[in-house]
Amino acid sequence: MTPFEAASHADPYVYYANLRQHGDLFFEADLRLWIASGAPAVEAILGHPDCRVRPPHEPVPKAIAQGAAGFIFARLMRMNEGPQHQCPRRVIEPALAALDRQSIADSVARAIQTLDKPFEDLDELMFTLPVSVIASLIGFPFGQLQAIAKLTRDFVACLSPSSNADQLGNADIGATRLSQMFTALLNHPVQGSPFLNQIHNACGAAAWNDRDALKANLIGLLSQTCEATAGLIGNSLIALQRNADLLEGMQLTPRLVAEWVAEVARHDSPVQNTRRFVAKRCAIGDRVLEAGDTVLLLLASANRDPRANPDPDRFLLDRAQRRTFSFGSGRHACPGQQVAVSIACEAISALLHRQPVTSAGLLRWGYRPSLNGRIPQFYRERETPQ
Repeated sequence: MTPFEAASHADPYVYYANLRQHGDLFFEADLRLWIASGAPAVEAILGHPDCRVRPPHEPVPKAIAQGAAGFIFARLMRMNEGPQHQCPRRVIEPALAALDRQSIADSVARAIQTLDKPFEDLDELMFTLPVSVIASLIGFPFGQLQAIAKLTRDFVACLSPSSNADQLGNADIGATRLSQMFTALLNHPVQGSPFLNQIHNACGAAAWNDRDALKANLIGLLSQTCEATAGLIGNSLIALQRNADLLEGMQLTPRLVAEWVAEVARHDSPVQNTRRFVAKRCAIGDRVLEAGDTVLLLLASANRDPRANPDPDRFLLDRAQRRTFSFGSGRHACPGQQVAVSIACEAISALLHRQPVTSAGLLRWGYRPSLNGRIPQFYRERETPQ
């Protein structure tokens, strides 16, 4: 097994534990990259200023650099370094932080009503609902939500190194259409969107008027929500099946569901790994990394490092001082982490209120092909996993 194959393996966690025996950070000659499997190394690299999200010589992946998807990627605050990418973070992060749980719950409830069969078609619950919620909070009308979710999935498909020509072409089409829809929205903002109003006010206060960068990063909110939240919802459903005994006799409360989803994010991370690219020679622990080196950070392995979380392989709702690397940390930590977790909590709560926990035992699944995401594909009773 390789670290890339592990992401969609039925149970990669014994493999990760074995990797940690090689040390927190070691060089894998066959893959020609460093592997950070231990929590101390992962944390140090995520916070190191010379370990970048993109290679300095290739800020945008070559496969998308010349198209509409690349135009958006180049402006994403989480994918690039430099002062120009700090402006959207200063504008958008406070607006995300200001979103309260009740506003998200209300948006989830309204978005569910726009879906066809979210509790029978778990794909719709996992992929369409989260993007629909973010789009509605931004101010898009309900009639556009499903189209936006579809276009976002098309755009996200180009972000994988394994994307094929059809996916890259559809990503450009999706990026173009999303950009057009955001242009129309920003030209005629919805008065009932406190989130977008706060962003407009912050742009004015900062004297920042880069409309292309704003559109790109609002599209980025949709794309960052898409697969990570889908995986979080899906893996939470699997955890319900595997740990149904934990809920027996317990009253379903928002706090209980929140603890459940938070432990899923640690125990079975929807984002298993990420990469960093070394811009300057630097030391991480007792290892020296050279400029041009690539580091694969095994976030899921760090989550199960006993130095970060004692008794890491147990699924514990009352885990004290839980540490989770799934959403990154430092200057490139996911700004929408709490929003994504809240959406997943509301989705799980809605499902559990509709049908009992014991019904989770009927689920059958495999994992979607991915180099870094752990997103289940659920199958109906008569379907066979591929």
